[in-house]
Parts: sequence; C-alpha cells; structure tokens
Amino acid sequence: MKSAFAVLTVLAAASVSIPALAQDKVDDELTQATHIIQEMTGPQQTSGIPNDVLRDSKCIAVVPKLIKAGIGIGGEHGNGVATCKLADGRWSAPAPFSMTGGSFGLQLGGEEVSYIMLAMNDQGMQALMSGHFKVGVGVNAAAGPVGRDASASAGWRGAALLSYSRAKGAYAGATLNGTELNQDHDATRQLYGRDAAFNSILDGHVHASGQGDAAEFLRTINHAVERAERGQ
Repeated sequence: MKSAFAVLTVLAAASVSIPALAQDKVDDELTQATHIIQEMTGPQQTSGIPNDVLRDSKCIAVVPKLIKAGIGIGGEHGNGVATCKLADGRWSAPAPFSMTGGSFGLQLGGEEVSYIMLAMNDQGMQALMSGHFKVGVGVNAAAGPVGRDASASAGWRGAALLSYSRAKGAYAGATLNGTELNQDHDATRQLYGRDAAFNSILDGHVHASGQGDAAEFLRTINHAVERAERGQ
C-alpha cells in the first residue's frame, strides 16, 4: 500500500513539474532572445544590425542558441521566437519555432551560436509565416551587412531573408541556408494555453500578455526599431 502511495505521489509531482519546466523553458528562450536583440541593436553597438535593415524589416526571428555538434556527420538544432510587424505598426505576439539542420565533414566538439533572421520583403514574410520552410530553398536568403551605418546600396538589397550570428562575443552576417524552420507546437501551447497556427500568431490574431517575458521581448523589438527609424 505504501509503495502504491509513493508511486501516486511521484506521478502527481511529475504532472505538476513537467508543465512548469516546459513553461520555464519557453520563458527562458524569450528572455535570452530579448538579450540577443539588446546586444545586437543597442545604441552602443556599432558592429550590429544596420539601422536601415532594422527599419525595413517585416519580421524578426531570434534563435538564442543554435547548437552545432557532431563527428563526421554534424547537425544543428535550436529553438527561437519570431514576431512580425502588423498593419498598425505594432509587433505581433511571439511565435515559437525550432530550427534543425545537418552538415557533413569533420566536426569536433560543439558550438553554440546565436542568430537573428529578418524577413525583408513579402516573400520572406510569407515563408516565415508558413511555419515550415527550409532557408534558402525557394526563398532568397543572404548574410546580412554588419555595422549600424552599412550602405543602403549594398548587395543585400533584394534578399528576402537576412541573418546575423553572434559567437564568442563577435558579430557577423551569417547564412542559415539549409536549416529548416518548424513551428514549436509544444512551446506554443505553453505560451498561450492552446495550440495556434503560426501565421495566426504572426498576423495578430493571437495576443500576448501585457506583462512577463513575452511583453518584454516585444518592447525590446519595438524600441530597437524605433531607434533605427530615428537613426540612433
């Protein structure tokens, strides 16, 4: 009888702790994404994302940690959140996603890299809003120009997606070509209490709480874009 009671106690504890851990994971990803945006767009950052790229972006996706590891056949995986600019100028509630990819060749140890990917036109925005696509396949993706005052006439004009990386404190334009983006349905349920289509989140039909990590992420995005519009 005691053993049965112990089993029930463990199961009950697990039923409470697993959702709590999942929620903590989503909140942690939002917090880390906020920090990445602050670091790569802050007014003190002269080697981050150019003002004109931020100003013209239609969607912004952040992957705080894309882990690359493997020997011989390598792979990469990470989770992130995306938001798109709405018709009224506000930014949509964050939509959780995962990114996975594979690579071949000698790969020793592991590496964590942070990425920001920006949709710069309708093609890039529609690809992102689909909640399932492979970067660089059917949509023009390129490494973004680096430097807050990068020339607006640079060759990246016309790319549907631009991406940036941060590794070991260094910032650079980077490509995510070949990496597949998919909606993270578990994280979506944890964030909003129900599953919701990726595009319905990004087009404003799902609303984020006015407080907490999601709200702070959106405030940070909004402030970064407003500074870019002012040329700061």
